[in-house]
Amino acid sequence: MREPGNFPQNSAMPGSTLFVVATPIGNLADISLRAIEVLRQVELIAAEDTRQTQRLLSHYGIATRLISYHDFSDQSTCQRIIQRLNQGESVALVSDAGTPLISDPGYGLVTEARSHGLKVIPIPGPSAFVAALSVAGLPTDRFSFEGFLPAKAGPRGKRLRALATEQRTMIFYEAPHRINSMLQACASHFESSRKVFLGRELTKKFEQHFCGTLASARTWLAEDENNMKGEFVVVIAGGDEAAWQIARLEKADGLVAELRKEMPMKKAVAFISAFLGLSKNELYRRVLERDQ
Repeated sequence: MREPGNFPQNSAMPGSTLFVVATPIGNLADISLRAIEVLRQVELIAAEDTRQTQRLLSHYGIATRLISYHDFSDQSTCQRIIQRLNQGESVALVSDAGTPLISDPGYGLVTEARSHGLKVIPIPGPSAFVAALSVAGLPTDRFSFEGFLPAKAGPRGKRLRALATEQRTMIFYEAPHRINSMLQACASHFESSRKVFLGRELTKKFEQHFCGTLASARTWLAEDENNMKGEFVVVIAGGDEAAWQIARLEKADGLVAELRKEMPMKKAVAFISAFLGLSKNELYRRVLERDQ
């Protein structure tokens, strides 16, 4: 018996089905045989960039009709696709590269298809963050995919502060013109000695890997202007809870010392313990020990 969603080559395509199809992130040979067959047999392919997808289809001799579907598409585009699915047609959703919805368009369409009771079938394949994680040499048992950090310094700092206590391996995407400032921000909010892996232009002709620390990564970028070209996947080791707690207490000690110049010690301790979410008694004890 075939598994749901599977079909033999040249069989009739299941109708009223949205296929979420992963496509190569660089090397066209990375596409699966099943993905090729789905793209060949569906009535319609909804693509993030029809020009980009057309190159892939031409390479494999696929003549399926393309329409544009991306983050800036209006609701009517989504509804037209849903209407065709409701009429019994099959549609493939693809992004420019990798797996749709993973920092790529498609969430709205998948959600709408589900709300109409339509079948949504994944056709798994390439994903840049999975590829990078598999070779980064950092823990893979627990990880957090963070996608792109905000481009502006303020919102980016807010996100990084929220991740300061994250103990899982963290995975980010970054554009070439922001990679240096992104690593600088990470070094400021985490420890500069934190281990990091950079995957540049994964699966492409000029693929490059760097393993080191956040501090040495910026040095590596500056060594050769070519090191800053192309798309990046950044994999950063999670933090150590004990080391983070020590650093937070040391920060509290310094802040209390500054406030004591303006107010009584107990009031300074109460203010800083509430501000940093620390135990007031523990912070009070530390201050007394330092005063001895």
